Formats: sequence, C-alpha cells, structure tokens
Amino acid sequence: MKRLLVLLASLLALHAHALTPDEAKAMAIGESDARIEAVNKAAATGDDKTIAFLQALADDAVKTAGGKVFVVKDGKAYDPLTGAETALPADAEDVVSNNRMRGEIDSALAAMKLFSKEDKLRAAAVTELQKEPDEAKLPMIEKAYAAEANPAIKEQLALVRAAALLGSSDKAKRLEAAQLLTSSRSPATKTLLLERLKQEPEADVKSALESSLRSVEHSLAWGDRIGAVFSGISLGSILLLVALGLAITYGLMGVINMAHGELMMIGAYATYVVQGVFRQYLPGAFDWYLVAAIPVAFAASAVVGAILERGVIRFLYGRPLETLLATWGISLMLMQLVRTVFGAQNVAVENPSWMSGGVILMGNLQLPWNRILIVAFAFAVLAGMAFLISRTRLGLFVRGVTQNRPIASCMGVNTARVDTYAFALGSGIAGLAGCALSQIGNVGPDLGQAYIVDSFMVVVLGGVGQLAGTVYAALGLGILNKFIEGWAGAVLAKIAVLVLIVVFIQKRPQGLFAVKGRSAEA
Repeated sequence: MKRLLVLLASLLALHAHALTPDEAKAMAIGESDARIEAVNKAAATGDDKTIAFLQALADDAVKTAGGKVFVVKDGKAYDPLTGAETALPADAEDVVSNNRMRGEIDSALAAMKLFSKEDKLRAAAVTELQKEPDEAKLPMIEKAYAAEANPAIKEQLALVRAAALLGSSDKAKRLEAAQLLTSSRSPATKTLLLERLKQEPEADVKSALESSLRSVEHSLAWGDRIGAVFSGISLGSILLLVALGLAITYGLMGVINMAHGELMMIGAYATYVVQGVFRQYLPGAFDWYLVAAIPVAFAASAVVGAILERGVIRFLYGRPLETLLATWGISLMLMQLVRTVFGAQNVAVENPSWMSGGVILMGNLQLPWNRILIVAFAFAVLAGMAFLISRTRLGLFVRGVTQNRPIASCMGVNTARVDTYAFALGSGIAGLAGCALSQIGNVGPDLGQAYIVDSFMVVVLGGVGQLAGTVYAALGLGILNKFIEGWAGAVLAKIAVLVLIVVFIQKRPQGLFAVKGRSAEA
C-alpha cells in the first residue's frame, strides 16, 4: 500500500507541473548545451504543454522575437503556454536546432511519451530511448517502469534502464547493467556494449560486458539467419510468380518467349494506372485499389499475350530460334511503347495502408507486410494455376495438346484456340507478377529485364513442364542466393548460383522433376 501511494504521488507530481515562460525560452534561445539542459529538465517534470512545445521544436515550428517564443502552425502564431493565437512580430526569427539538439529533443519526447495511455506510443517511446540511453533520464524511466502494466514493454524498459546505467560512475551499477543486457536482442545494445568496452577501466566489469556482448551477438546472429531465410523465401516467391507464366509458355508449349518480362512490366503499369484512377476518382477507397488492380493487371497482360500469339508466335511453332528473335524484338518494341506513353523515368506505386509496417520478431528482424502478403499471393496464384491445369476442361485440353497435338486434334480439340488460351494464361500470370513487384519497388520500362534470366533458370532447373519443380527451384534459388549474398556479396552470389545450375543441368538435364509418360520415355 505504501509503495502504491509513493507511485501515485510521483505521477501526480509529474503531471502537476506546467510549462513556464522561462522554460520555453530556455529551450528555444541560447547555446546548445544550455538548451539541452533545459530540455532534459523539462522532460523530467513536463506536462502536455511541454510535450507539444518540444514537438514544435522538433518540427521547426518555433520562432522567437524580443525574448518571446511563438509556435507557428499553418501560417498563424500561437502562445506555447496558453495555446491562444497571437500576432507574430515582423522580425521573428526561426529557432534552429543542430543534429545534437534534435537528438536530445527526440529522446526527451520519447521519455515523456512513456506515460501515454496507448501501448503503441509507449512501445515506440521505449524503442526511441534504446537508441540513446542517458543516465539523466533514469528518474523518468524508473517511474515509467514502476507504472507499466504491459509485460513486453516493461521488459524493454528494464533493458533501457540497464543501458542508461552503463554510463554510471558507480561500478556496481555498471556490473548490474552488464548482466541485465545479456538478454537484449537489439542491435543498439551491441553498439552500446562495444562503445562501453572501449571506455571501461575495471577488468571485472569489462569481463561482464564481453560476456553480455557474446550473448547479444548470438541472439542477433539468429535474427540474421531467420531474416536471410525470409528474404530468400520472399525472393523465391517473386521468382515463382514470374516463372509460373513461363512454366506454361515455355514449359508446356515449348515457346522461348523473350517478351515475358515485358508482359510482367505491362501488369505493373496496369497497377499504376488503376492507382491513378482511384486517387483521382475514388480517393476514399484508395486503400482498396490493389484489389481492383489484380484482375486488371491479369487482363491487360493476357490480352497483349493473346495478340502476340495470334499475330506472331502461331506462325513460328517448332522454330525456336525464329521465335526467340521475334519475341526479343517485340520486347524492345513494348519497352519503347511504354517509354513513349509513360516516360523513361520510373513511376512510384504506393502501398495501401494495410500493407505498411511489418511484424517485429526480434530487435534486428522485422518481416514487412508487403513481403509477407506477396509470398501468400504467390502461393495463392500457384494453387489457382494447379487447379486450372489439373481440374478444368481448359487444363485438360492444354495437357492433351502438349502431350500429343495430332491426336488431340483428331479428338475434336481446337488446338489453335487452346494455344491462344494457354499463352494468354501464361501472359496473365506474368501480369500478376508485375502487380506484385509494383508493391516492393518502382515501376519502369526495364522492370522485366531484371527477372527474365532468373525465371528461365527456375523453369529449366525445376524440370520443363513441372509445376512442383518450379516451386522447389524458385524457393531453393531464392534462399541459396540470399545466403551466398550475405557471405560473398550480390555479384558473386549471382555467379555462384549460375555455376551451380550449370553443373546441376550437366548431371541431370531433365531438371529436378522429369516428365513422366510414354513421350518422355520414348
């Protein structure tokens, strides 16, 4: 009971204080050291007015004139103490804060937000304090720790307290801090321990710091490994989306379509156009533009693919070299057409709000929502394509024409129409890949060129015409590429993966999964 009364008294004292004219002036006018001292003093005893004033300082929205301080918002001046509108003198000057001052203001704001009623604000404040721990803020941190009811935030506050204690002149406190930081999984803690190790004079404290550093590095290493696996799966899902279309046009139909990347580019630009339509005509529903863009991207690429098949490719079946050259020329034409219509510069496609942010698993590991959703989308497209090929009438016709065109024709199958449908399907899936890619980067005329070679490698490695092989090859290449990239760099990773694929194909030309059946065995 006594402890509770002390806590309540502390909190009442914290919020009873009001911003004074002298405090506002001290934080805005003078040398940086004096202003920083005033900011830290205000942060220890400040109220809502103090928070608002510090936020104005952080936003460069404070001016001074004649020793008075004004907060400027939307072209109007306000008194920082009362919030009342006031006249701004003509000779008012901007308050300029250097980087050091900005860091102190941000840290003070974070400390004061530790008492917010919202868990998100308190968690964000703790994260901000972890970047620059300061022993001067220990009283505030101690109060927040005692009042915190959320176990996860309380645990992080304990680590912030320990980090602040590292700079203490008391050896016992430094030892306590080193032991507490052992459980931290934050990269900021590693940096803090490394810096403190350089300054620590006591051998036993240095030994404790080294032990904590090893523990933190071990935890961070696991975060890096899990992050590399997720990055590999993310890259693999993108390669899977791109390669699924090729699995039809090249794997099932035997057409080497060098314009496949440009069909993907068309899907990305279709997404950009839908975004523009929603922004202009349906701003209230902008967050859902991506849902409308998915079928539009599929349809746009499928129509272009159908025109390409009926206008050019149907005359070149069985002539792979001519098909390769013709589709390469068409890819150049499509890129130039896009440059003419949209310009040569990249265009930005904005993520909907529900794709922003991510899931924080560890201090150095955050899984972005846009990547997570793209992985889910890739497997949804895979499931839909597998169902279509194996369970529908069109899929039956495609498989029949692929295995034996003359017999399928004798059975009454319109093989020319099936070819068009299959090619349009593969092109539409490329459009879906472009729609997904627009959510993780800019969209430009050269978008398809970055993925066409890798997607061909996925199809060949997985086994021509094998969807299961495409999945294993895409995810395997993505994960392998990311692990090698972390060890040897992006360029050497590409070379190493290519060499491994060449060696594998030499030993197993049919890929991971060979086509089964009489035609394959003949």
